[in-house]
Amino acid sequence: MARIFVVEDDAALRGELMRLLELQGHVALASTAFDRIADEALAADPDCVLLDLKLPGDGGHAVCRDLRRASDVPIVMLTSSDNEFDEVMSMNLGADDYVTKPYNPAVLLARIQSVLRRASRTEPPARIEHKGVVLDVAKNRVEYEGRGVELTRNEFRVLHLLMENKGAIISRQELMMELWQSDAFIDDNTLTVNVNRLRKSLASIGVPEGFLATRRGQGYLV
Repeated sequence: MARIFVVEDDAALRGELMRLLELQGHVALASTAFDRIADEALAADPDCVLLDLKLPGDGGHAVCRDLRRASDVPIVMLTSSDNEFDEVMSMNLGADDYVTKPYNPAVLLARIQSVLRRASRTEPPARIEHKGVVLDVAKNRVEYEGRGVELTRNEFRVLHLLMENKGAIISRQELMMELWQSDAFIDDNTLTVNVNRLRKSLASIGVPEGFLATRRGQGYLV
């Protein structure tokens, strides 16, 4: 559960977005005044800020700049603009991600989860162990009971994300965002291929079949 501050001047969109977040178990916060919105957002001590680009007054870019000057809180920009300049400007001002409206709710939630996860990371451990399986982060290698195999880049990214969040279900959308940093032009079957390749690599060193489990309609977990 995260505290997410929504900055959206369209009341209907703001309400929909807050309901979506609350359905996912997050605490959704917002303000209807936009003259001191950066101060209000910071006072709410959020884990993430969803920031509309087109706001009254100075606009979202100014708010993004003010937030970043005072805090490292993750910022996801929301905009109806597909102007590349706006995206570049947002990222240069410190935004962590940029989502174009109309957005797919599942994609937006995956983007939020991704920036929250990145923000919570400390210095990554050199090795991650779970149920006897050891992932050597530096070498892109997985070991089990004295046997080991090197992983491809995508196999490593899938296993790394799952083992960082061991015991938790990671959605297919989150995995696709982690692998390709985009929800566009990705065939859903491509993820299935990568997961199946990882399972074969794990099986080749004797890892039990149930180590990487599928939760139908939800995602994967270890």
